Amino acid sequence: MSTKPLSQSSVPSAETAAGFRRWAIKSAVAALVMAAILFLAAGRLDWPNGWLYVGFMAGVLVIDAIVLPHELLAERSQGREGTKKWDVFLASGMAVLLPLLILVVAGLDKRWRWSPELPTWLILASLMISLVGALLTIWAMRINAFFSSTVRIQSERGHQVVSSGPYRFVRHPGYVGVLVCYLPVPFILGALSALVPTALLVLVTFVRTALEDRTLQAELPGYRNYAQHTRYRLIPGIW
Repeated sequence: MSTKPLSQSSVPSAETAAGFRRWAIKSAVAALVMAAILFLAAGRLDWPNGWLYVGFMAGVLVIDAIVLPHELLAERSQGREGTKKWDVFLASGMAVLLPLLILVVAGLDKRWRWSPELPTWLILASLMISLVGALLTIWAMRINAFFSSTVRIQSERGHQVVSSGPYRFVRHPGYVGVLVCYLPVPFILGALSALVPTALLVLVTFVRTALEDRTLQAELPGYRNYAQHTRYRLIPGIW
């Protein structure tokens, strides 16, 4: 969603502080679980590509905690009323189920040696591309005060539309960042078979983008006019 920039108070409220702690705990636990699943699927710990990706995930979480306002992270730390019913499934698929499936397939690929060894330059280039995607999503979250974890109109928080930052170029830059972040993951892990669940993640992202955009045009004042000026949802010049 595209909204006004978010400013962070130097002294967060008790509710914000509690929400930030909740986000930090949930994020740390999720990262540990994902790392454990990755190495369990691989059946080994001596896997440099796996550790490289785990370090990348941890680094992104640290950047989130440092750069993003705690109010936003607190907002994203729990489910909220008003979430569209269709998004309960799609949000879970994008945030949990499909990322886990990518890691499981990648781990099994390593265990059974389905993929050939990839050159180091390709692995490192893929890591840099994934980092660019993560940073693009963080930029969108920094600009967007209402970058909720689910699709809902946040009328209680004064939800409104702006076109600053990455929202000048596409209407859903956060999803662009997700795609750029996840598409290189099979190459980072040296597991080309993981391109299959990654393709499913791409498909779900496009479906969710279309449904969210339709919701915003129908229910968020000013969004339809914004969509007429910023024509493309995800890919400039195409869609």
